[in-house]
Amino acid sequence: MAHIAMFSIPAPGHVLPALDLLAELVRRGHRVTYANDPSMRDAIEATGAELKPYTSVIPKLGEAATADAEDGFAGDVIDQLSVFADEYENQLPQWFALYEDDRPDLILYDIAGAMSLVLARAWGVPALQVSPTYVAWEGYADDMADFHTMLRTDPRGIAMLARQDALLARYGIETDSLEFIGTPERSLVLIAPSMQPNADRVDRSIYTFTGPARRLPEAAPSTQGRPATLLVSFGSAFTDQPDTYRAACDFAVARPDWRVILQVGGRTDPSTVTASDGALPPNVEVHPWIDQVTVLGETDVFLTHAGMGGSTEAMLTGTPVITAPQAADQFQNAEMLASAGIAVPLPEPLDAVSLGAACDAALQLTGRARELAAELAELGGLDRAADVVLELLPSAGGPSHRTDVLLD
Repeated sequence: MAHIAMFSIPAPGHVLPALDLLAELVRRGHRVTYANDPSMRDAIEATGAELKPYTSVIPKLGEAATADAEDGFAGDVIDQLSVFADEYENQLPQWFALYEDDRPDLILYDIAGAMSLVLARAWGVPALQVSPTYVAWEGYADDMADFHTMLRTDPRGIAMLARQDALLARYGIETDSLEFIGTPERSLVLIAPSMQPNADRVDRSIYTFTGPARRLPEAAPSTQGRPATLLVSFGSAFTDQPDTYRAACDFAVARPDWRVILQVGGRTDPSTVTASDGALPPNVEVHPWIDQVTVLGETDVFLTHAGMGGSTEAMLTGTPVITAPQAADQFQNAEMLASAGIAVPLPEPLDAVSLGAACDAALQLTGRARELAAELAELGGLDRAADVVLELLPSAGGPSHRTDVLLD
């Protein structure tokens, strides 16, 4: 039995994509631990993994956030990246304390847990990045040159990078922090190649695409005998969408033969979700949270903010989407979904009629969505992802990289 340790931050988009993978590793007889904040305990321990609790300073988003916490991610990209620099300084001493007397055989890390590579260097342990989003391609540094120049010339960026470089130097690593964090030796990529920019320029000796490492629910029943279903979900951080919820309820009034499911998060009072007439239509269900991938199995159209998790789950289940990106990579995800032939944009202005037209247009993409689901199935998904992990164990002939790293 090997000891496999996972590292990440307490954010659903960074934790949820790998949970089924951890459960599969436990099922195959291995001990799995997870360094994360206690706020993620229930989700982690449900996999059979053991939580190694550290106290995170990452501001909480979504329903768990206070106004002050949400302000922690305000500002431009440098301000937001500085939040992670704070977390890196916070993580490392806690992670060393957690694992010094319980060293793993293999380290898995989410892209926000990249500082666990310092532990890997210190102890000669192989490490595998688990990426829930797209990865770097050949020429990426050149393509990002303007951004890196901005980061290295803005006084705030200079200060942030100096902090990160100094943190690595304290542990004996004299490497540029951007390169250290962003250049994995091996990476497991939990998206479809069709969602990857410049996929033909990605080094497949480093990056292995398996698609989402999810244990799919039993096949959904035939659409015959059930109403057409619209699912509306903006993930965990963008759930303040009263106008969209009202338009969806108005759509349900206009289309009583449809079922509408709304995931509204923990900060929206379900009693405030109504149609324009002030009533909740009988064919509308309002939930704080749902098991999204399971519900998608019986959904015909998915209205989503196009986060990478929801986007890949839609592809995994063969569900066409209406995209309403809110921030970050979601705009690029929405473009890629449209290019893949499975998405239409959320119309403006939004009302029952325009939403109905978007649903009708999305339904026409069902055949293409099912083709992409078949593409993901061919990648191997969860079983292939677990195989890749276990191939890196030293007992299986995987790499070991002991170097001299100072731990003071």
